[in-house]
Amino acid sequence: SAARTLGRAAKACIVYCMGITQHTVGSDNVAACANLVLLTGNIGRPGAGLLPLRGQNNVQGACDMGALPHVLPGYEPVVDTASRHRYAQAWQSKDLPADPGLTVVEMMNAAVNGKIRTMWIMGEDPLNSDPNTNHVHAALNALDFLVVQDIFLTETARMADLVLPAAAWAEKSGTFTSTERRVQWFDQAVSPPGEAMADLWIISEVGRRLGLNPRKTDAALILSEINDAIPAYRGVTRKRAAEPGGVVWPCPGPERPGASILYQDRFSSPDGKGRFHPVRYRPPPETESELYPLLLSTGRLAVHYNTGSMSRRTESLQARSPVSHIEMHPEDAGSLSINSGERVKIVTARGEFTTRAKITNTVKRGIVFLPFHSRGVNRLTSDALDSESKIPGYKISSCRVEKASANEKTRLCRF
Repeated sequence: SAARTLGRAAKACIVYCMGITQHTVGSDNVAACANLVLLTGNIGRPGAGLLPLRGQNNVQGACDMGALPHVLPGYEPVVDTASRHRYAQAWQSKDLPADPGLTVVEMMNAAVNGKIRTMWIMGEDPLNSDPNTNHVHAALNALDFLVVQDIFLTETARMADLVLPAAAWAEKSGTFTSTERRVQWFDQAVSPPGEAMADLWIISEVGRRLGLNPRKTDAALILSEINDAIPAYRGVTRKRAAEPGGVVWPCPGPERPGASILYQDRFSSPDGKGRFHPVRYRPPPETESELYPLLLSTGRLAVHYNTGSMSRRTESLQARSPVSHIEMHPEDAGSLSINSGERVKIVTARGEFTTRAKITNTVKRGIVFLPFHSRGVNRLTSDALDSESKIPGYKISSCRVEKASANEKTRLCRF
């Protein structure tokens, strides 16, 4: 019925987020969505397409700049010799590594195995955000030297040998690129507190003290470098990005308009045609069993943000969700004689977590939902990865729920 509704619509758009991607078959899920919009002609037209919602407001911009292990800025493959040579020249380097790098979970595995000895973590709290956090703790402990650059002293920062205090978004200038590829300039609104400095300044200063050539530390100059390096960003100047609505890439020149709709005339393949990528159903690595009869899925609440390192410090949000909880279907709760508000323990093959039960019909029978902003949630989740994207399968972990004993503490949603 849903497929027919989509197919018969004059125009349709599929909007998806982490419920599609955070699986060991996340790449297949995205390919299936792409197949569907291609099959129904919902691409290259106004009001149609495939729109992935990103977890934060500049994920798209970070990816555009090459913050992925297998690509250079502008999504040029690391394995492409000509692309590496061009960026090596731009960055005044002899050469760049030809092999793709590692994703976050792969880095933790490498640290445990002694293949990575030093880490510099910026704006990330893997002790809360990464799956199987007991493994993450072991990985960080195995490092010779850990640097954490953040705006708060997170749990990961507490393990660091060196903490670099960073400025928040309103305390620096630069650009944000949204999921629709819209680049907007923002000016510094307030000064950073104490010794906090903008990320760009910190990176440049560390480089200078290590004897590297000093780089540009002004965000506008960096944007000019981006204009020179990335063809799609050629026309994304500071002036245009500061105008109301910013400018959308690809924008090949300062006098050219940005392309708000991709693939209107042709696709980027050599022959200009789109390609279907058939996928087959593959079961998750963990399913229900006698020991773990339920499936655990983790995700966001409206009032808390990601790991809660910011939102759990906000009293008005804390007042709305002061204590963690797990959502259970009434029939599952009834079979375990669990009442709403009762303290329960969730157990998986990797660990356990104590919280309070919330009985609701918003989850299906056999599924339990646990918000991931509370500390310790990810000690439960599996670090099995998608073979293509290397994203962990946060959304499915087999578990059991049981009543908590009197000496087990409920997790509070605060620092």
